[in-house]
Amino acid sequence: RKTVSLFLAVLMVAMLALGATAMAEVKLGQAVYAAHGTKAFCVATVAMNGDVIESALIEEFQFLGEGFEGVPNPESFTNAEGSVLGSKRANDEAYPTAMAGAGATQSLVTSYEAIEAFAEGKTVAELEEAINGKTKEEMVDAVSSSTLVDTLGYIEAIIAAANNVK
Repeated sequence: RKTVSLFLAVLMVAMLALGATAMAEVKLGQAVYAAHGTKAFCVATVAMNGDVIESALIEEFQFLGEGFEGVPNPESFTNAEGSVLGSKRANDEAYPTAMAGAGATQSLVTSYEAIEAFAEGKTVAELEEAINGKTKEEMVDAVSSSTLVDTLGYIEAIIAAANNVK
C-alpha cells in the first residue's frame, strides 16, 4: 500500500512539473478587429505554443436592439437609437432569430467555434496560406460548419491576434 501511495505521489508531482513546463511556453495574443464590416468589432484572442495556435476565441460586439442583453453598464453604452452595445456570444440564442431574414441558419457561436477549430493547430503562415488570394465567398466554403459570410475577416482577426503575441 505504501509503495502504491508513494508511486501515485511521485506521479502527481511529475505531472504537475510537466504541466508547469508546458504552460510556460504558452503566450497570449489579442486583437481588436473589424471582421464584420463597419457595424461591429471583434476581439480575437489566441493562446500560442511557439508558433502554433493552440486555442482561439472570437468575441464580437455590436449595438443591438430591443430584447438583447447589453454589456455591463449598458446605460453608458447606448446609442442615439436606444440600442445597447452587446456581446454576440452572450446573445447567441436571440441573435440567429433576429438574423433569420438575412439567411442565418445556425447559432453564431457554432460558426465562431468552427472558425476557431480551423485555426487551432496551425501556424500564422499556414493560416495566411489558407486565405491567400481567397474571396469572402470562397472562405465561407473553406471552413466546415461555418456559415458566416465574414469567415475571412474572422480568420484575419485571429492572425492579427497571433501576430500580437509578445
